[in-house]
Amino acid sequence: MTDEPSRKRRILLRSGKSPFDVASLEQSLHRDVFATNAGNLIFSDAAHKILTTPRAEVFSNGIRTDPSAAERINEEYDAFVVPLANAFRPTFERPLKRMTQLIKKLRIPVVVLGVGAQASLDYDASRLKPMEPTVREFVTEVLNRSASIGVRGEFTEQYLKDMGFRDVEVIGCPSMFLNGDTFRVEKRTEALTADSLVSVNGSHSAVRSHGLDAIIRQAHERYPHLRFVGQNLLEAQLLHWRETSNPIGAQASMPTHPSHPMYREGKVRLYVDPVTWIDELRAYDFSFGSRIHGNIAALLAGVPSTVLCSDSRTLELCRYFGIPHRKITETPKNIDPAELYAAADFGELVNGHKERFLRFTGFMERNGLENTFTHGDGGAAFDAQLGKLSFPPAVRPWIDSDPESLSGRFSWMQSRMEELTAQNTMLRSQLDRKSGQVSIKVQAGDGAAAWPSAYRRARRVVGRPVRKLLRPEQ
Repeated sequence: MTDEPSRKRRILLRSGKSPFDVASLEQSLHRDVFATNAGNLIFSDAAHKILTTPRAEVFSNGIRTDPSAAERINEEYDAFVVPLANAFRPTFERPLKRMTQLIKKLRIPVVVLGVGAQASLDYDASRLKPMEPTVREFVTEVLNRSASIGVRGEFTEQYLKDMGFRDVEVIGCPSMFLNGDTFRVEKRTEALTADSLVSVNGSHSAVRSHGLDAIIRQAHERYPHLRFVGQNLLEAQLLHWRETSNPIGAQASMPTHPSHPMYREGKVRLYVDPVTWIDELRAYDFSFGSRIHGNIAALLAGVPSTVLCSDSRTLELCRYFGIPHRKITETPKNIDPAELYAAADFGELVNGHKERFLRFTGFMERNGLENTFTHGDGGAAFDAQLGKLSFPPAVRPWIDSDPESLSGRFSWMQSRMEELTAQNTMLRSQLDRKSGQVSIKVQAGDGAAAWPSAYRRARRVVGRPVRKLLRPEQ
């Protein structure tokens, strides 16, 4: 693209949705706007805010990678910015390969903000060895289009340096810089009591493998106002629809399961927009659990938090930012949140934040990116625009039969059924036309030649089952 002094720079951001994209709960869950984990929107929204300056516009690319879109991206955008979390893990290898295919075709700068490797708490990277060629190819292609690659912490830095990469910078996660170079967290009460409002979070793996369910169960007994904040799509489906097609959702020890006491008491929440998530957490006294962004959301709300680290991705981020934390494997199952609260020290987090912010913005500048705090209004316009929007409330357990609540769910289901019926009618019509075209060509004597191309076109429309329908009579 040619540079035009009067034209704003157009930055394409990998994110599930724009921060200004407001959708109903049903639409958000159907579209999976947070790519299975609501924590992704915490750092993508922060990146969107940070990158928005008087000279730059930011556009969401969506989470799904389409290598065939490369030429359009080259023509329409000036840079591709990719915030990532624990992308170097075996279960993300296929998406990482697709992303590499896209990047290979790009002629514009590609900047990665805070990628991490996921391994055990002892930083053993042996489980990542089989996917090393994939990681190596991805990092190589990124560095061909940028000055350096930003990683979440010490473990990922060493992981890449052991592969021979040198242009690696530890920058943490963009989410922690949502408010620029200042960070405020304070304990509003000397100690937690039974009247305290406490938030807890945790993954299925932490509950299943590390005994987090026992910690949650005892906290539930001690703190009547305890709330569990979920993050996964399947958890949202259990809360809003009381069911999920994912077998992991059958884990009854999770508070998001309909049989769990916290679900039945309505003490579970899940947020589809970070602005609502952070705003509602401001009322809490303390947050703890194994979810890193669940606790970062609380910290951004000024609420004291402690992370129970269950792997390298959470541990390295806590160590880098000075977030109070404990290894979950070394945490007693009868731990009282009051003990975590009393031991939490936020001195390193608050006092070292400005230095980390300068390191983060320095990385951006070396990679040709401006930030709103140095080059703009500090995010004032961004925040003002968010303030004008009306976002949906938190997803809550479906435990009532309130007509208004039921009406919203059933109305969406009806509109979805009508939409699917219309799509089905259109596909059948297209299939009939394709079948007719094949029939005409077969009668004309060129069925053998006509069949392959006609089948391929029809298959793209309605999928594999059409082969038997379209095959010419023998």
